[in-house]
Amino acid sequence: MRRLSLLSGIASAACVIAISSSACAQEQRTYNIPPGSLRDALNQFATQSDQQLFYSGELVRGLQSSGLRGRYTPSQALDALLAGSNLAWSETRPGVIFLRSSNTIVEAETTVDEIVVTGTLLTAAGQLTSPVQTLNRDALDARGLGSVAEVLATLPQNYAGSANPAASLTLTDRAGSNSALATGVNLRGLGPDATLVLVNGRRLAGTGFRGEFADVSALPSAAVERVDILLDGASALYGADAVAGVVNVIMRRSFDGQETRARISAAQGGAETFLVSHLVGRDWSSGTGLLSYEYQTANALNSADRPYTADGDLRPFGGTDRRAVFASPGNIVALDRPSGAYVSQFAIRPNASGTAQSPSDFAAGERSLSNQLQGVDLIPETERHSVYGRVRQDLSDRVELSADLRFSRREYGLDTGTTATIFQVTRANPFFVSPTGASAHLLGYSFINDLGVTRREGSSRSLGLTAGGSIALGPDWSLEGYLAFAEERGRTRTGNRVNSLFLNEALGNTADNPATTYSAVRDGYFNPFGDGRANTQNVLDFIGSGYSSADDRSRAESVNLLLEGPAFSLPGGDVQIALGAQVRRESLGSRLETFASSLAPVETVVPKRDRTIAAVFAEARVPLVGPANARPGLQSLDLSVAARVEEYDDFGTTSNPKLGIIWSPASDWFVRGSFGTSFRAAALPQLFDLSAAAPTFVPKANGASVLVLYRYGGNPDLKPETAETWTAGFEYAPRGGPRFSGSYFNTQFSDRIAQPVNENLTGALVDPALAPFVDLVDPGNNAQDLALIQSYLNDPTFGFRDLFPATSYGAILDARWVNAASVFVQGIDLSVAYPLTFGRHAVFFDANASYLLDFKTRFTPTASDRQRLGLIGNPTRLRSRAGATWSYGDARASLHWNHVGAYDDNVGREIKPWNTVDMQVAWSPQNPALDGVQVSLSVQNLFDADPPFYDAPIGLGFDAAQANLLGRIVALQLTRRW
Repeated sequence: MRRLSLLSGIASAACVIAISSSACAQEQRTYNIPPGSLRDALNQFATQSDQQLFYSGELVRGLQSSGLRGRYTPSQALDALLAGSNLAWSETRPGVIFLRSSNTIVEAETTVDEIVVTGTLLTAAGQLTSPVQTLNRDALDARGLGSVAEVLATLPQNYAGSANPAASLTLTDRAGSNSALATGVNLRGLGPDATLVLVNGRRLAGTGFRGEFADVSALPSAAVERVDILLDGASALYGADAVAGVVNVIMRRSFDGQETRARISAAQGGAETFLVSHLVGRDWSSGTGLLSYEYQTANALNSADRPYTADGDLRPFGGTDRRAVFASPGNIVALDRPSGAYVSQFAIRPNASGTAQSPSDFAAGERSLSNQLQGVDLIPETERHSVYGRVRQDLSDRVELSADLRFSRREYGLDTGTTATIFQVTRANPFFVSPTGASAHLLGYSFINDLGVTRREGSSRSLGLTAGGSIALGPDWSLEGYLAFAEERGRTRTGNRVNSLFLNEALGNTADNPATTYSAVRDGYFNPFGDGRANTQNVLDFIGSGYSSADDRSRAESVNLLLEGPAFSLPGGDVQIALGAQVRRESLGSRLETFASSLAPVETVVPKRDRTIAAVFAEARVPLVGPANARPGLQSLDLSVAARVEEYDDFGTTSNPKLGIIWSPASDWFVRGSFGTSFRAAALPQLFDLSAAAPTFVPKANGASVLVLYRYGGNPDLKPETAETWTAGFEYAPRGGPRFSGSYFNTQFSDRIAQPVNENLTGALVDPALAPFVDLVDPGNNAQDLALIQSYLNDPTFGFRDLFPATSYGAILDARWVNAASVFVQGIDLSVAYPLTFGRHAVFFDANASYLLDFKTRFTPTASDRQRLGLIGNPTRLRSRAGATWSYGDARASLHWNHVGAYDDNVGREIKPWNTVDMQVAWSPQNPALDGVQVSLSVQNLFDADPPFYDAPIGLGFDAAQANLLGRIVALQLTRRW
């Protein structure tokens, strides 16, 4: 097989999610290709048409082109450029065009028909035995969204309940590790750490304080050529983490010219975004180079901007009043032993002075209520700079070198919840008032009117470098090697927090501390009996000086070799094999600093941990039946075999095989099946995180909130996760006609590393399956329980020591990592593409759906399986997208319907389906003065449908895992190619 050159490109705007067909190529575009060498003309065609071209360099050597100018479909344009050249072309895969001599026999096409990027190690792999979906450049643009990360989040196969900013800020993400507010991919809802994300086939470093998933929001979207989504386990090919599937983001490989993009968008109430990018590239006779820069800024969206998230009282929407007695003004509270919750005995009712001054300023049996998430941002403000560069140089006909660089820095800021707590106040405080004559009271209090919300700010830096080359060793054999380095660094700081030690001093509960510069006698006591106007700035500055900060750094380095070529021949064709080796090193370190209950900041340095993984792997494609021995009902039959052995210096050795088969019973029909095992080693923090604890509230069966001590930390005895995955499917894809495909998938995920309590935190006190992780305590009446609670509070790492009295806790929850859970998921993916033409009019219908049959989980090895499908916090049964794109001349318009099926909350109430409509219109003017210009107007959620109501315990009336609160989003984008 001769060495191939790749001219970068992309398919057409009408193609949506891996169902692009040759009909997609029929959208007309404006071409301006000057006369010259055919090679340069093909470069210009690839850039202006967004197609991929494969051909040998010798094929076009010395040939000339008369150029091209005007409006054409890609097929018309290519026919015109090749006229008289004795060359022919074939669209062998959607968006992939192969050039050959007109005299070449048809069988010669099969080598390029088999060129794929994701789902195999082989460049001559043919139809894949596993389902792969593709989002090409124009398919990404046609979605009308601002980034690749946003598009991936809307995939029907993706569950958005974790690893994205909205899930984190609405507390939907139970993992709680997304400290950098990054965006990952969570295929099948098996967790973002079970989906492997690659860039150009290379691993990224993990993000967040556990480093367990890759941040796709760090990628400069304008430099992306396409995204391949492998919907099958693939540890035999790619190693650990490829349990649910693989997302491979392919950056542009070459570009000749310049391209500028500018985009603005806005939703009601905020979240305005602005994005601008510029791409410049140059092709020369022996290589190519490009550089892309992208800048994006986005404003925040606050909970106050939507009525169903504004105040925590969800009764107007058919829900529950989720406000709590930690309020401002506060309440005198007492522990109700039967319910285990604190209840209000007296509501503080400040008089005209702004503070309660006598027993008459209290209301017996009443309560003040406050929203614990009042004024928080549910979407952060962000600013991002991203750069991508690539260079390729041929040293000879056999040797090629290449290198690429990607860098991103993202800064963010948001308002987060205020401090809400229970504390004691006594007659030592000069503002103390008792409606009963008591000498002390417990107050439920929120500092929202004293200090306002806390403020969180942070940054995330992403860096990736690869350098390598390939050598043509002989007839059809090649050796590729590369070095890769990736690093993610995240920093975050939350300020304006209450320091509980200083609060007790300001309340008069402890004597003036000479180690502080504050004196309550001199500078004033904190008055908790007011409405937020009762305290001086000196007092508020002192008690509100608390903060917390974190700095995380994750790295991944690797050395990689791959040898590939035909081993021998069978009647069905050449047996292709690939042999590879890899040495990979992963490391993670973090530093935490808290100033919440101490005289000075407490720094906790988590020692840098690293691991080294050595791997050998192989893949073979065995054509049992091919063109030479085909027969009716058996046009082709290929067997795919792959295996990978990895040795971890901290886990030991794991082996993962994969078998696949693909059968073509007739022209344009393919039937496929695969079986494989997958593997995921525990993230380094899951093994080595320090054990710690924090206070939180969880509901009892009667709805009362109970204060619990939540323990978390690593477990060095964790075993790796394992999975078995089956897939079976078909594809009908006649050239130029409709495409239909369907896939069945079945994944059994075992020894899943999980925090069972976190899987159902709101049910921790009522779910019998979680009983092994719950220890009920009564420190108010049991001395041993009090001593146990106090031992946790006295730990230097406990940052909330004086925030709640030791006697207030009702349970201890053990949420440390264990090999406890298993997941069984099965379902069906369907996609349809149907092109029609009417003269110069072209209409393209497309649909894509994911329908789950089961999503069963087991919290512990001894628990029974539970059907979690269609239950809050898990994937819903059906997600789909369908629509049509019309094009005529220089205009294009599309309309698509998105559907999320109904599901239930934890008490059996239905959360209604969510249906939205997206629209886009685009114009590429034919005026010569505007060559290369495209203007598009996109509207997401055209009819401004609110997300379905969810009576969430935290008081936000929607589920961020299945819907978003932005409503209608209008975006205008201008693209200019120079």
